[in-house]
Amino acid sequence: MPTLDDILENVGEFGRFQKQTFFVLCLLSAAFTPVYVGIVFFGFIPEHRCFSPGVAELSQRCGWSLEEQLNHTVPEWGGHGTGFSSRCRRYDVDWNTTGISCTDPLGSLVGNWSSVPLGPCRDGWVYDSPGTSLVTEFNLVCEDSWKLDLFQSCVNAGFFIGSISIGYIADRFGRKLCLLVTVLINAVSGVLMAFGPSYTWTVIFRLIQGLVSKGGWLTGYVLIAEFVGSNYRRTVGIMYQLAFSLGLLVLTALAYALPHWRWLQLTVTLPSFFFLLYYWCLPESPRWLIAQKQNDKALEVIKRIAKGNKKKLSLSFQNLKSEDEDAEKLKPSFLDLVRTPQIRKHTFILMYSWFTSSVLYQGLIMHMGIASGNLYLDFLYSALVEFPAAFILMLTLDRIGRRYPWAAASVMAGGACLVTALVPDTLYWLKMTPAFLGRMGITMCYEIICVVNPELYPTFLRNLGVLVCSSMCDLGGIITPFLVYRLVELWHELPLVVFAVIGLINGGLVLLLPEMRGKTLPETIEDAENLHSEGMPELQAIGPAVAVNSAYGKKCQSY
Repeated sequence: MPTLDDILENVGEFGRFQKQTFFVLCLLSAAFTPVYVGIVFFGFIPEHRCFSPGVAELSQRCGWSLEEQLNHTVPEWGGHGTGFSSRCRRYDVDWNTTGISCTDPLGSLVGNWSSVPLGPCRDGWVYDSPGTSLVTEFNLVCEDSWKLDLFQSCVNAGFFIGSISIGYIADRFGRKLCLLVTVLINAVSGVLMAFGPSYTWTVIFRLIQGLVSKGGWLTGYVLIAEFVGSNYRRTVGIMYQLAFSLGLLVLTALAYALPHWRWLQLTVTLPSFFFLLYYWCLPESPRWLIAQKQNDKALEVIKRIAKGNKKKLSLSFQNLKSEDEDAEKLKPSFLDLVRTPQIRKHTFILMYSWFTSSVLYQGLIMHMGIASGNLYLDFLYSALVEFPAAFILMLTLDRIGRRYPWAAASVMAGGACLVTALVPDTLYWLKMTPAFLGRMGITMCYEIICVVNPELYPTFLRNLGVLVCSSMCDLGGIITPFLVYRLVELWHELPLVVFAVIGLINGGLVLLLPEMRGKTLPETIEDAENLHSEGMPELQAIGPAVAVNSAYGKKCQSY
């Protein structure tokens, strides 16, 4: 009795129908970008200082320039606004007092400069920005700066919870229904976030987006991976993530054109409602239908694929068989991940690597948002390097292997972070070049781990292994905002030094994993324990379960 892969070889593994389906689902992948990295623009932190009543009137009376006004009325402005006092403290004096000297205003008020009292920003802040962000609207600076960290951490917490629950829904009720539900909730909560009346409501709506958006992104990949033949799944997975990279470019252009965060949020969310048209243009996954013993419906979908590919389904393929129909049913256990020495080593290294990839990828993006320079150009350039990263992997993974490109990418990412931290800001291109190389390196790490993780576990343990290991990715995403935004207060480049150490350690650890190029996927615990031996057979074609898990890419799915 033929399997679905046998039938796809007959009707087309990646024909016209699959290409059309792939294109419309790539739009979904690109639309996930603002949720994942939108904090760079939504939470942009401009230069700011305390608002002091009476200063504007005094400046106008004295005829000061802006620089003179700042030097006279802002504490420690000689540091060009980089100090805590200049941003979060003000002179505790009454600038509305009559008779203030225009040449020495503080001296005429208190007599001795060294005794001028400082106080908090009771009347708000002045922001040097033509637009608005979450920071400027809700004053997420100084004592409340941690609220910006919390905003992004809630998104990643939603990713962690949602990807697990959405995965269950997709397995229980079908890919198509799950996709439509997540699209609807994501679109509605995104619009509500754009109109959120307070910081609390904004965080709540963003959390809801996190709960459904990443799970929906993965469901889209699962759907297309289950439509194509085994020979195309790895390529489809990489190209699906390239659509995310393309979304980075679109987000940059929209953020430049719309510097006000509410308008930007509304603009990137409204197109999501068009994805509800998937109800009419996308069928249910035939693999899921077969797994649910709905072979008649699966056959209808297969006939639709054949018609779209202008192929005719042979009569010999009218009966369907599930790939898992004859497989021995083994129940995976969390203890299986640590019970035997080699799998235990693989588990801990993969968990650390997922954590590293998340911290460095999101951390570099967040650090860019608070670094000096042109935010839009820097973000654009760093997004462009993701394209050659994907093509390099397409050329090397099956020729050189997994371990050495992975280790080289990790070392490149860590080393580039260290170099970037040490180069002064005045040497712009000399500083940005290693920063872009770091972004390329960590992007390659994400792409490689999504391939290697499912290859290192036996069949019955594969889904659980990827689920547990990749959960560290979301944990890293929860920690990263606090890591970046708090460490820069000690030293602006300190996060990069931390990233460098984490990345370099990862580069050494991945060399301890077995090379999987040309080896068969392990079926049993014994097979997985013997992966370091040289006599393993040739790597088999990646099956549906592995292809699904290969979606884990740079969005660190847990499904």
